Amino acid sequence: MRTIVDIPEEQVKILDRISKRKKVSRATIVRQALIDYITVQNQTEESYEIAFGIWKGNKFDSLLHQQKLREEWDR
Repeated sequence: MRTIVDIPEEQVKILDRISKRKKVSRATIVRQALIDYITVQNQTEESYEIAFGIWKGNKFDSLLHQQKLREEWDR
């Protein structure tokens, strides 16, 4: 898919320097940056789903759990 993205001139200059140093096109650098961003975001979302579902379906008395944790402080 082709798309048009407005990029500030200063960032274009940085992309140009990187592309020359790596000997790849700006488009390649932008594609890789997008892949990296999507990967991080996707992992973060999956981590949240896993973490927030960890107690799902368990009969859990949060007040009792809190009291047990606080008892450890007095030891």
